[in-house]
Amino acid sequence: MAVKGVDILILVNGTIVGGQRGATLSESVETIETTHKLTSGFKEFEYGFGEWTVSADGVYIKGDAGYVALRDAMRNKQKVTLRIQEEGVNLEQGQALVTSRELEGAYDGEATYSVEFQGTGAITPVVA
Repeated sequence: MAVKGVDILILVNGTIVGGQRGATLSESVETIETTHKLTSGFKEFEYGFGEWTVSADGVYIKGDAGYVALRDAMRNKQKVTLRIQEEGVNLEQGQALVTSRELEGAYDGEATYSVEFQGTGAITPVVA
């Protein structure tokens, strides 16, 4: 069964960030080259360190507790617990740094925000 994007929510320290429209979880892993003379002329690799990031955007809602939490965390240089929820069920979570935040007030449209998180450590499944 397909999941609608509208059903994927970002929570910061347990509070939903209101007005959210989009969210992207990106995971990547470095590779370590292990090639040597006996690898038949082909390079070989092993997994190295991994990392994850989340970017999100939405409509700015004045006084929204989730937005205030991420704004304050960035200004106070505090890590946040970032949780991804799908259809009301907590899926994954991890510690993250709020690395950027933008608030845009368009002349002819709604005010919007965008935010970037850098994961620190692993993102793990939430055990129910």
